[in-house]
Amino acid sequence: MSTLIAIADAVTASLNAGSFGQPFTAERLYQPAFELADLSELKVSVVPKGVSIATASRDGSYFDCAVDIGIQKKIDPHEGDAEIASLLDLAEEIADHLRMKRLADVPEAVWLSIEHEPVVAAEHLEQQRALTSILTVTYRVRR
Repeated sequence: MSTLIAIADAVTASLNAGSFGQPFTAERLYQPAFELADLSELKVSVVPKGVSIATASRDGSYFDCAVDIGIQKKIDPHEGDAEIASLLDLAEEIADHLRMKRLADVPEAVWLSIEHEPVVAAEHLEQQRALTSILTVTYRVRR
C-alpha cells in the first residue's frame, strides 16, 4: 500500500475513534461527489491529495503526504449562520484532534501542518445552500 493511502486510512481511523461535538463517520474516498439530497446528513470525507518528495540524506527521502478532509452538509435555511458556525467549530475540533499528534496506524508519520482552505466554499453555499469546508493535513515519513 502506498504511503499516502496508508496515511489517509490512518487519518480516517483516527477521526472515527475520536469524540467530537457532532457525530459523524469519516469515509476515505478518492472523489467525494455527493448528490445534494445526500448532504442532508453531515459528510466527512478523507481524500488523498498529494505527495512531495525531498532529499533527507544520501540514502533517504522525506515523503510529505497531504490529505484533504472535507466537511459537507446542506444548510437548513432557518438555521443559516448558526449551522455554518457549528460546522466550522467541528472543523476546528478536527484540526485540534490531529494537530501535533502521530497517527496510531502509521506511527512513523510525523505531523507537519494543517491548512483550512477554503473555510467556506462560497459557490457551494450560494448555488446549493451547502457548506463545504476543507482541511488539508500534512504528515512526513522518512524512507
